[in-house]
Amino acid sequence: MLKRVDRIQLTTHNAQAVAERWMKLLDATAQGTDDVPQLNASRVTIQVGDSLVEILQPTGPGFAETHLKAGRGGPFSIGVSCENLDNLRAHLKTQNIQGLELADQLFLHESHIGIPGLNVVVSVHVQREPVGLLRNLYEATHLTTNADQSAADIARVFALDHEAFVQIDSDTYGYEGSLTLFDASSLHRIETIHPYDASKTMGRYCEKFGPSMYMCYGETDDLPALRERLKDLAPNDWTGSDDNHDGLFINPRALGGVMMGISRTTYAWTWSGYPERVVSL
Repeated sequence: MLKRVDRIQLTTHNAQAVAERWMKLLDATAQGTDDVPQLNASRVTIQVGDSLVEILQPTGPGFAETHLKAGRGGPFSIGVSCENLDNLRAHLKTQNIQGLELADQLFLHESHIGIPGLNVVVSVHVQREPVGLLRNLYEATHLTTNADQSAADIARVFALDHEAFVQIDSDTYGYEGSLTLFDASSLHRIETIHPYDASKTMGRYCEKFGPSMYMCYGETDDLPALRERLKDLAPNDWTGSDDNHDGLFINPRALGGVMMGISRTTYAWTWSGYPERVVSL
């Protein structure tokens, strides 16, 4: 029922300043500003790759303000697209789920879908020409205390094929969970994981904030160009090396509280169930 990761939403005290960071570092382009009264927030929207980033600045009480006041800021929800919102609404109704109608979007708070820490905004699918230094966003990470239950709930809520999900674990980062592939032919998914090692960054974050959105992942066709941009404009705010031709991380300080992993195009299939799909350099 879900098509792809279409965007992410984040909260911040200064939406325009954060937008300018994204535009400077990633050649993102401005798409407009508006108000989201249902969330009591003003919104700045930018495009990077073929995906959107909605930067929410709370203007009063609501889900966005609660998120920001909790000390998180940064990732607030994952944005996904579908071909027909009415069909999704009908499916959700069978589960007694009703979200907030945001003009041409449906916002599903964790309290609506019963998955702690996971907020989802759904839009009608639109094909866009990529802009800037990224090709797309294909993943957002959801931290949970029960990854198996979260994966099962995501499959149920969004009518996804649980058999297409890919189990994932990492001793290096101390987590285990699932990549909830919307379609086995595409990388687009929610990564829902339990960070079991409290001595590591992800585990400490989960201990502090509980189940929550954590970071996002995107692809680039030109990792060297992106790396040089970061060296020039944010030399202390990224992790990687000239010897790593497959990926890097942009630290939250550079992007208004959002940690972003970047992999070269197709490389994420290495850990996504189909390593044979990786195109060699």
